[in-house]
Amino acid sequence: MSGEVAVLGAGMHPWGKWGRGFVEYGVVAARAALADAGVDWRDVGSVVGADTVRAGYPGYVAGATFAKALGWQGARVTSVYAACASGAQAINAARAQILSGLADVVLVVGADAAPKGFFRPAGGDRPDDPDWLRFRVLGATNPTYFGLYARRRMAVHGDTLEDFAQVKVKNAALGALNPNARYRKRVTAEEVAGSAVVADPLRLLDICATSDGGAALVLSSMDFARRHGAADPVRIRAVSTVTPRYPNTVLDLPDIATDSAAVEPAASTFRASIARAAYEEAGIGPEDLSLAEVYDLSTALELQWYEDLGLCGEGEASKLLREGATSLGGRIPVNVSGGLASFGEAVPAQAIAQVCELTWQLRGDAGDRQVASARVGITANQGLFGHGSSVVAVR
Repeated sequence: MSGEVAVLGAGMHPWGKWGRGFVEYGVVAARAALADAGVDWRDVGSVVGADTVRAGYPGYVAGATFAKALGWQGARVTSVYAACASGAQAINAARAQILSGLADVVLVVGADAAPKGFFRPAGGDRPDDPDWLRFRVLGATNPTYFGLYARRRMAVHGDTLEDFAQVKVKNAALGALNPNARYRKRVTAEEVAGSAVVADPLRLLDICATSDGGAALVLSSMDFARRHGAADPVRIRAVSTVTPRYPNTVLDLPDIATDSAAVEPAASTFRASIARAAYEEAGIGPEDLSLAEVYDLSTALELQWYEDLGLCGEGEASKLLREGATSLGGRIPVNVSGGLASFGEAVPAQAIAQVCELTWQLRGDAGDRQVASARVGITANQGLFGHGSSVVAVR
C-alpha cells in the first residue's frame, strides 16, 4: 500500500481579529477547500477537526461541530487536540483513515477565535499540570520563554538582536504578498529595534500575535484522485508525530526543568528528531527540500528551526539568514507564507495552514511569493507536552 495521500483542495479564512466565532472561520475555510478540490460536501467520508480549547464545548468536539455546520450527511467524525501541533495531528489522523480504507475523502479543518494577549492555561487550578505551574510558580508566559530561548542562542551561538530583526524583516516582506495574512506591511530592522521590549531581548515585532483564522484541506486516496481527474496532485508523503526522549538537556516549556544528566543525552534534540523522522519516512533529506514552513513563535525560534531541520549546521542559522538562503529566491526559502510573524497564532489552524502554503507552492499557484520549481516542502511545529509534528509534501 502506498503511504501517500493526495491533497485535492486547500482553503483558508484570512487571519485577523474579526470578533466572530471559530466555527464561522472553519466553515469558510472548509468550503474554500471543497471548492478548490471540486468535491461535493456529500462525497466527504470523514471530517477531522483540530480542537480549540478556548471556545467552549463545541471546540472540544471540532469534527462534529464542523460537520454539523456544513450540514449533517453521515460522515465519520474525529476530533484531535495537540495544542499547536493539532493541525498536523489532524492531518495524520485523516491520512491513517484513508490508508486504512475507512474513507476515500477526508476533510481536515482547524479554526480559532484567540484571546487578546498571550495564551494562558484554560480552566481552574491544576497543580499537577506543568503548563499551569509555569504560570503560577515562575510567571513564565510564552513571551518569557521566547526571551529565554533568544538569550540562550545569543550566549551559545553569538546571535545578535540584528539577526533576530532580519527574520522579521524577511517574513514581513513575504506576508505583504499573502492575502490571507493578518499583517501585510513591510518593516525595517530599525522599526523592529524601536518596538517595545516584551521579554528581553525580544521586542514586540519579534513575537507573533494571537489571531483568529481558519484553514482546511481535502485529502483523498490516490485512486480517488485519479478517478477525480487529478493525475498529478500534491501528495503528503510523511507525517512525523514523535515525542521527546530522556534526558532532555535543553529547557523546553511547559516543563520547567531539564532532566538528569546522569544518562547519556540522545544524539539529537527533540526538535531535530521531529524533522529526522519525517525525512526518514519520506525517503528524503534536507538537501532535497524546495521550501520549509516553520513555527516562528519568535524570530529567534525561526533561527533554531533552520538548524533543527538540517538546513545548516549547529550555530550557523544566522549565517544562513544573512546570506539570503532562506529568503524568496534563496537556496531554501523559509516561511514564504510570511509565517506566524505575519499571521499570528490561531492554534488549531496553523499547522494546517502550513500545508495549505506547501500545496499552493507545489502547484505553482502562490503568485508573487512563488518559489521557483518547487517540488518538495516540509513543515515543522511543536505543541505542548511533547507533541512534535512535521509534514512532507511533494509533487
